[in-house]
Amino acid sequence: MESLPALLAQARACTVCAAHLPHGPRPVLQMEASARILIAGQAPGRKVHASGIPFDDASGERLRAWLGMSRETFYDARRVAIVPMGFCYPGTSKSGDLPPRPECVATWHARLLPQLRELRLSLAIGQYAQAYHLPGAGRSLTQAVAAWRDTWPLKLALPHPSPRNQAWLKRNPWFERELLPVLRERVARVLDGAD
Repeated sequence: MESLPALLAQARACTVCAAHLPHGPRPVLQMEASARILIAGQAPGRKVHASGIPFDDASGERLRAWLGMSRETFYDARRVAIVPMGFCYPGTSKSGDLPPRPECVATWHARLLPQLRELRLSLAIGQYAQAYHLPGAGRSLTQAVAAWRDTWPLKLALPHPSPRNQAWLKRNPWFERELLPVLRERVARVLDGAD
């Protein structure tokens, strides 16, 4: 198996899809082999591309609130791995950000994810992450999130925490009422090493 530091150095220097990135490559991810929680999102947005820090935006604030996790813990790569489906900002379309570039999954995921030997909880945020981490679900985002007990306590589908997703949250009040309290408890147990 390749060493994780060497793999991360290669991934952070990756330019495989540079020709398709209107703002150039800037891979954004964090992980160490000891991480117990994996956050698998879509791809960095414009603000994250600028800062180089994953979820360094309003989506990250909401996600940390959902998880009951401090900023300090969230950015501790020894505890939390953040490996999006696309490592670089893909640019925008008329309706928002473009989908993550497929080259990341093909080039990096099968090499990086097995390094997470202490993993206890994987959170798949959005349809692209869910298609990869929860294969065969064949459901809409709402159905995948609503069926959270099917993969609990090891994996969980989450909607994107973007402020643009406010309409989904209003249509699905059960998410904040029923799922989030259980998720926060699980996150706390995993981070404390109780599970």
